[in-house]
Amino acid sequence: MFSHMMVGSDDMDRSKKFYDALFQSIGGKEGIVDPKGRLMYLHNDSIFLVTPPINGEKASCGNGMTIGFAMESPAQADAWHKAGLEAGGTAIEDPPGVRDNPGMKLYLAYLRDPDGNKLCALHRMG
Repeated sequence: MFSHMMVGSDDMDRSKKFYDALFQSIGGKEGIVDPKGRLMYLHNDSIFLVTPPINGEKASCGNGMTIGFAMESPAQADAWHKAGLEAGGTAIEDPPGVRDNPGMKLYLAYLRDPDGNKLCALHRMG
């Protein structure tokens, strides 16, 4: 259904440090900088991009928006969360852990990136 996800940033060097740490913590590679100065992460057949806003305005996060990253295990979600905190992210919501939802059990970890975008590591438990 989705081809890619993209967030804006006002500090691409800071974003590269943050997202490189996140993706490398789950076995991904360092971001690629394209000719337009955007960061591109290719991982598990998905594409995630970070860009300075093309309209020249200040980057902003979406109120109510969350970008979820699929994790292979709770340990991988914890490593992602730890790497994000160490690279300038902010822990939000409840601490990483199991959430019981109707019909499914999820392991979730939430962060805000340095520009305020809300991110979630999600592992679906059996």
